[in-house]
Amino acid sequence: MQQLQPQLRLNKFLAERIGVSRREADELISDGKILVNDEPAVLGAHIDISDKVCYNNKVVPFKTDFLYLAFNKPVGYVCSRRAQGSAPTLYNLLPKKYHNLKTVGRLDKDSSGLILLTNDGDFSFQMTHPKFRKQKVYEVELNKTLEPLHQQMISDFGVMLDDGPSKFTIIKNGSHLSYIVILSEGRNRQIRRTFAALGYRVTKLHRTQFGKYELGSLASGKYDIIEP
Repeated sequence: MQQLQPQLRLNKFLAERIGVSRREADELISDGKILVNDEPAVLGAHIDISDKVCYNNKVVPFKTDFLYLAFNKPVGYVCSRRAQGSAPTLYNLLPKKYHNLKTVGRLDKDSSGLILLTNDGDFSFQMTHPKFRKQKVYEVELNKTLEPLHQQMISDFGVMLDDGPSKFTIIKNGSHLSYIVILSEGRNRQIRRTFAALGYRVTKLHRTQFGKYELGSLASGKYDIIEP
């Protein structure tokens, strides 16, 4: 009897092979950008190794090598593939052979520190989806000393922002303007917006840890290959 080939969900296959989230894969399918055996793919489809899957007129291979990088992003660089105005992209600091990798989450232009890059969409999903609550650690400096009441407010109750309450742990870090911030969310500019809501300005934001990955002694603008 001939052994049947195991089937894969198409969105999971795309996430693993082209470095997108499953939600983004579903959007590509809905937009008609994915072909299976030369026909537009449908949501919820399953495929096996005998099928031909195409994206951007190129065949998506069933076998690929996944790669994972830890990068120490300097201030002044954006995480997008294209420069934004006068701000260059971090890809300018990486060898061309890594330009197909996507960032796992982002750091804004004025922030520095640990950013992960990969072509493994499932890994990116596991690291960024809120349900997995991956802990992130930042060194933060403010323009003035944080009032104890405000520190307690953020840590114990949270501060209401336009997109919901923001709550994270704050630990004093040496000088009167320096703090360690620990959070498990990843909302856009969340730390900056939270302090701004209470009248503070973040003058430095440097990520040192993301999940189990730590920046360690990795120099600014440099990268290391890591294991998932």
